[in-house]
Amino acid sequence: RWISDTAMSSTSQKHKEFVAEPMGEKPVMALAGIGEVLGKKLEEHGFDKAYVVLGQFLVLKKDEELFRDWLKDTCGANAKQQRDCYGCLKEWCDAFL
Repeated sequence: RWISDTAMSSTSQKHKEFVAEPMGEKPVMALAGIGEVLGKKLEEHGFDKAYVVLGQFLVLKKDEELFRDWLKDTCGANAKQQRDCYGCLKEWCDAFL
């Protein structure tokens, strides 16, 4: 599968670590793009684990626009945070589902 250089260089260490293994009970802040502030907001909405966010991602049928809108509405994620989190979950699904 072809990936552009910019896509590769923009993939964070956090992203690489997340997609390298099953998510198990990882906290929501293990997701790329989700730091402490967004993580706390997601937890307040009941999304305390990475797999709970994955569930929402799957309910939205892995649709990038719908997922990014949901993330923005739920925790106020900016465009980069939305993109990072979406990419992280999409790549994890490609590897494990």
